[in-house]
Amino acid sequence: MEQGDLKGKVAIVTGSATGIGAAVAIGLARRSAAVLVNYTKSKAEAEATAELVRETGADVRLAQGDVARDEDCRKLAKMATESWGRIDILVNNAGTTKFAGHADLDALSAEDFTHIYSVNVVGPFQMIRACLPQLKASGAGAVVNISSIAGVTGIGSSVAYAASKGALNTMTMSLARALGPEIRVNAICPGYVGTRWFSDRFGMETFERLNAEQVATTPLKRAGRPDDIADAVIFFCTAASRHITGEMLIVDAGLHLSLPHGR
Repeated sequence: MEQGDLKGKVAIVTGSATGIGAAVAIGLARRSAAVLVNYTKSKAEAEATAELVRETGADVRLAQGDVARDEDCRKLAKMATESWGRIDILVNNAGTTKFAGHADLDALSAEDFTHIYSVNVVGPFQMIRACLPQLKASGAGAVVNISSIAGVTGIGSSVAYAASKGALNTMTMSLARALGPEIRVNAICPGYVGTRWFSDRFGMETFERLNAEQVATTPLKRAGRPDDIADAVIFFCTAASRHITGEMLIVDAGLHLSLPHGR
């Protein structure tokens, strides 16, 4: 990966203690961007990620905040602005879900929908609004929303999660129209990504089975890793994507090509 093409740029990555967010934060730092690492509860993991960012030679700040709370979003934007005087990149990675079979309509309550939407949809909106003056002042602001293949295909951990990511995709297009030309707004839609989140929740045996299934069923015969998603995110943060806005890029080793159709 080429070094230095984000030198002088400042990035906020929400939910960057672990997994995809951590990989994005480290990847941006390797490109010489200053990075604000954000976490909600995982302080120790966020501190470890911040140290890895620091080891690249990049400047880093660590900030606790829940994107579902507008005051926290404004706090993150204020910290970045006070630390570096600018915000050029916003990666809306923080997200949540509840596992529920799609056919089990009693498994989800209105409160479940409200919570998932507050983090996955309202949170990115509030972060964009909080960072808007600085992103506009940058003249080449880049917002990348971490969506999901669930928002394109209607699969995933629950109906509420899939619906929230579909809403995030629609918002990506709406804000791409509204905020250009100073700000580009795009979304990455990952498929399965083998992170610690899966192994911690389901155990190593299931985790290894899921990885093996991806290798067996995807056209590229690969199980996704955080770095696979981070590389795509970083593309949308650089001038290499200067002619792209309002795009939803599926990054899934071709998993969507293997899904059943016509049902």
